[in-house]
Amino acid sequence: MRHSRSLRPGAALVAALTVTAAVTSGCGGDSDSTTKGEARPSGETSPAASKSASRSPSAPSTSSSSGGTSQDHGPALPGSLTGQRPHWSPCPAPNAAQGTDAGSPSPLPGGGRWECARLRVPMDYSKPKGRTLGIEMIRARERKGGGKRIGSLLFNFGGPGGSGVATLPSFAEDYEKLRGRYDLVSFDPRGVGRSEGVSCLSNKRLDAYFAADWTPDTDAEERRLFTRQETFAKGCEKRAGALLPHLTTENTARDLDLMRHVLGDRKLHYFGISYGTELGGVYAHLYPRHVGRAVFDAVVDPSSTPAQGSLSQSSGFQLALDNFLEHCTARGEDCPVGEDPAEGKELITDLLADLDAEPMPTDSGRKLTEALAEGGIAQALYARETWDLLTQGLEEALVDSNGSTLLLLADALNGRNQDGTYSTLQSALTAISCADNKERYGMRQIKGKLPDFAEASPVFGPMSAWGLTSCHDWPVRGRWTTPPVRASGSDPILLVGTTGDPATPYGGTRAMKKELGDDVAVEVTYRGEGHGAYDSRNACVRKVVDGYLLRGRVPKDGTGCR
Repeated sequence: MRHSRSLRPGAALVAALTVTAAVTSGCGGDSDSTTKGEARPSGETSPAASKSASRSPSAPSTSSSSGGTSQDHGPALPGSLTGQRPHWSPCPAPNAAQGTDAGSPSPLPGGGRWECARLRVPMDYSKPKGRTLGIEMIRARERKGGGKRIGSLLFNFGGPGGSGVATLPSFAEDYEKLRGRYDLVSFDPRGVGRSEGVSCLSNKRLDAYFAADWTPDTDAEERRLFTRQETFAKGCEKRAGALLPHLTTENTARDLDLMRHVLGDRKLHYFGISYGTELGGVYAHLYPRHVGRAVFDAVVDPSSTPAQGSLSQSSGFQLALDNFLEHCTARGEDCPVGEDPAEGKELITDLLADLDAEPMPTDSGRKLTEALAEGGIAQALYARETWDLLTQGLEEALVDSNGSTLLLLADALNGRNQDGTYSTLQSALTAISCADNKERYGMRQIKGKLPDFAEASPVFGPMSAWGLTSCHDWPVRGRWTTPPVRASGSDPILLVGTTGDPATPYGGTRAMKKELGDDVAVEVTYRGEGHGAYDSRNACVRKVVDGYLLRGRVPKDGTGCR
């Protein structure tokens, strides 16, 4: 919670499901026509165009993108970058920076295999002939027999900080229908995983950092919290100083456009989840005429400051916890927090207070602290599929005084691999967030906000408020207060919001619609639980999204699914 701007569903959920395994072991037709009266997105790419980036009809723009924006895209990129042809080869297993718990990419249905390649991008787009960065990409080629090829469909699973290369294969089954007309492509954004991944502290020091006290009760504890953040910032500067100013969402959006060009697509077809919706919005603002068929799922509120977003997220996680408690207590004696949701909330609050005073033992020999327990609870609320795991963790902690399952869940949230190494997940999240956001919060500001956070969530609020220290003493000044996402002139963008989403509360969908422009955004509401609607496998959501991505059918604005 303390490090989140909009937590990723991809890497985190995959890790949670991996934890689950570890714990338990020890609507439309096939035509391509557009429904009458609906806008037809353009931008389909011919097979020939996909074979040669040099024949791509729309290179990365170097001037204002039209459509009502006034972005300066900087100097033209050199031919050595725009003329790249990726060398696709079999993917290696994920490394520690990407998250080794994801496992090696499995063969695709029908025997296809995942391929990986690297894209060179400018570190600094104002100096395109200067130092370059390597961006790791992964793809699954379009399968035969699915219909006329549209192009590549690029995924970002959120964070910021999640490895798309490690995450996409884990959801391959969910996207298999889309592979009938697209190459499925994802990537490690700059600063993440194999793309110059940022790691700010050693594994041992990260263990201590995540386990520390993030709800200070005394002046001395408050000073220690700020000192920890200073140490973290210095570690990032020491390990990745030259890179830090360039780890912005805006630069990643520019990387996306170069990727689009090199892959041979006239327009960017895009599926963004959680923070990936913010990245998609920034891309649409910079390049509205380059937007093809785009879906934003689990939509971030682009109009909120970090404090506003964190407060909203606290309310979102509290709502998800309340929904879990309603579900759990309805089971009667099988629920470890009793038969009343209010009693359950009080028991969890008391558990965290007890852990603040005395951490709990676990089977691993490590201790479950207040911060780790709260992170574990939050992790389990990302998807309804992990509610049973939360029940197990609470029962262990409340009945047996054993924190093992909650610790495993916290490790998934923090990007800790089972061998004790850490992925770049949380370090990159902080580095990207602090490169983006101008806001820096001091002691007095945070104390002034604590009552509002505690009211929003007695369980998650205080730690979320103190998490606003994450950019304290950061060596780089942030890019903006809120990201620009106005996208006049763009093709329709589907916004899919979930009413019970903890990490990106439903109100963000309406805010994104307003900021993108009512003439661009098409809102779809999923009345359900969890972070992200498409991967919940709800049949209605799948039908609506697949209809748009595969057949260009734009749903009616305000479409609802249950």
